[in-house]
Amino acid sequence: MTATGAREEAVADRVFAALANATRREVLRLLRDGGPQPVQALAEHFDMRRPSLSEHLKVLRDAGLVSEQRSGRQRIYRLEAAPLAEVQDWLHPYERFWRDRLKGLGDLLDHMPDDGPT
Repeated sequence: MTATGAREEAVADRVFAALANATRREVLRLLRDGGPQPVQALAEHFDMRRPSLSEHLKVLRDAGLVSEQRSGRQRIYRLEAAPLAEVQDWLHPYERFWRDRLKGLGDLLDHMPDDGPT
C-alpha cells in the first residue's frame, strides 16, 4: 500500500470510529439540523459533564467531521460533511446488494399464489 493509501485508510478508520458512537452521531445530527453551535448549546442536549462532551467533540474534530472556531471565549462547532461522502462510497455496494436481494424477494412474493380465503 502506498503512503497516500495508508493515510486515506487511517482517515476512513477515524471517521468510522467517530460514527460508531451514538453521542457523536447525535452531535452531528444537532449540527446538521441546527447549524453551527457553541459547545454550551450542544451540551444542553446531553446528560454528561462538559469534559466528556469535549472528548466526543475532539474525536469528531480529529476525524474531520466538525470544525471549531473560537469567538471570544466561546467555541463554535460546525458540521464538516465531506468525510461522510467516503462512508457513503464505502456503503454503496452494500446498499446495492440489499436492494437487489429485496427486489428478488419482491419478485418471488409477486409470483406466489395468494393464500386468501376461498
